[in-house]
Amino acid sequence: QPRSDKVKSKCLESYGGRGQKCGGGDSPCPFPGLAAGVLEMRVKEGSKIRNLMGFAMARMQGEKTGSAVVFTGSGRAVTKTITCAEIMKRKVGCLHQMTKLRYKVVKEVWESNQGAASEMTVHRTVPSISILLSKDPLDPQEPGYQPPETLSALWEDRAGTEPSAQTTYKRPLGQLPYSGFPHCKKLCLEEEDQTNPA
Repeated sequence: QPRSDKVKSKCLESYGGRGQKCGGGDSPCPFPGLAAGVLEMRVKEGSKIRNLMGFAMARMQGEKTGSAVVFTGSGRAVTKTITCAEIMKRKVGCLHQMTKLRYKVVKEVWESNQGAASEMTVHRTVPSISILLSKDPLDPQEPGYQPPETLSALWEDRAGTEPSAQTTYKRPLGQLPYSGFPHCKKLCLEEEDQTNPA
């Protein structure tokens, strides 16, 4: 652990258990030229995926069908943000994807738990991810672009990998797992003789 982190953690021991996040603000949308009115879902650490997806799916599949949605999350919410995007891709299908990774600075204010009216401000740099899913084609030359996945391509990939996996399988050399138990082998042979009489 770096010395700076040890000093910081030791200083925070005399302050409250969790700091109050403030400042930092929401970063601007990393997708320039995005049409107005595009749904932007800001995923938080405590957000419920069911609630997020219920609202987003209603907008993307409703009568007034939306054409794009942006999922944005930072820090511990990055994994949940990716999960929401993958669920949307599977349920809607044929969505073009654009992913942008950034870093943002979060400001935390820690209050002393020793009765003194003192505060300490900590600035942390956390990762942030924004995922754009669009029914309309996006620029394939833009970094972070991913084309839609089709079910036919998925089955073709599986069909191409299964035979090779079967041909490469070989029986391991050496003694068999039941070689140290001759009675087990004998029982198996007797059962085979009963089921398959000569």
